[in-house]
Amino acid sequence: MGDLAHATLNFYGWWQAVTCCFAFLALMSIWWHLGRLKNDYSQIWLALSVLCWSLTGVAEILFSIGVFEDAQILNGLASIFSLANSFFILLSLPWFKYIPERIKPIIKSKYWIYIIGLPFVFSILPTLSKMMRSSSYGLMSELDVYYSILTLAFLGWVLWESFAKRRLKLLAWLSVACIVITFAAQVYKLTGNELDMRLFSAIFKSTLIMLFFALALSWVKDLSEKVVAIPGAFKIFIKDKSVKLDGYPGKSEVQFMLSNAPYELLLTFANAKKEKDGWLEIKPKSDRRNENQYAIKDHNEIKRLTHAMLDGIYGKNNWTKEQHEIPFKKSFYETSAEAARKIRLLIPAENITIG
Repeated sequence: MGDLAHATLNFYGWWQAVTCCFAFLALMSIWWHLGRLKNDYSQIWLALSVLCWSLTGVAEILFSIGVFEDAQILNGLASIFSLANSFFILLSLPWFKYIPERIKPIIKSKYWIYIIGLPFVFSILPTLSKMMRSSSYGLMSELDVYYSILTLAFLGWVLWESFAKRRLKLLAWLSVACIVITFAAQVYKLTGNELDMRLFSAIFKSTLIMLFFALALSWVKDLSEKVVAIPGAFKIFIKDKSVKLDGYPGKSEVQFMLSNAPYELLLTFANAKKEKDGWLEIKPKSDRRNENQYAIKDHNEIKRLTHAMLDGIYGKNNWTKEQHEIPFKKSFYETSAEAARKIRLLIPAENITIG
């Protein structure tokens, strides 16, 4: 390796060691302040995956200043840290809140550790063997590339779901771009062009780290949206199938349209709240009397109104039961302690405006 190559390796090694170490400490700090309180360990695994890149940088610095001279040792260490990086990323996936339904049974399975652990072991053992015997680097390179591609397939799908479900579509598309760049870098790794590979590596590692921080910020967004609204803290305006909410948690103002049936039920709720005690009765299933005696025919009417409101507030299908529906119902409806089939709006009458 020439002087220019050593200088390039030294510069890149310092960049990788310092930048990734800083990112590791920052991710761990976010976990300490937020994830630790929720017993969420995904940030720890992601932070450890970034630390592996920092350790690769340390190995490159040591090689560039002559602490060890065998390039096979450096290549072997790089492969081991690359495998560990992929392994830690895969370990983080079961902790993600939003996982695509098609792969959720796999990732959440008790066998997930074996699904990702066995390929890791089968990849790292030959790498260690080749490294100790100073054999050709080719096999080591191929093994960590194959394992990285497996990781990218799962990570890309989960990242898309995580950002899309939080209504962060631009970040979802950026995650796709990042995965494509990283995939290209992994394939290019097989060419053996070290100089170009370092440029590719710097690009995809920087973009992935930024995505990890964007993911951490999306978790903060989730926390802010989970706060249950105080009934007296937001107002509702109803007019011509249009609904506007002011002061709803995470939404300073939101306006949307409702279809006929949900709008009519909401209007019935609002009029009852403003004109009398607000209570509406749900028709019992066993009652065969005239349905006109009841304001609400069945519980499904309330469910459809709730879902229509959530679609308007968060976007169609961009909400979850635990994160959004349950808190919304607690802040929007009130059930009677004396009559099980009676329900009314929890919002104060003075906060309701009908156009």
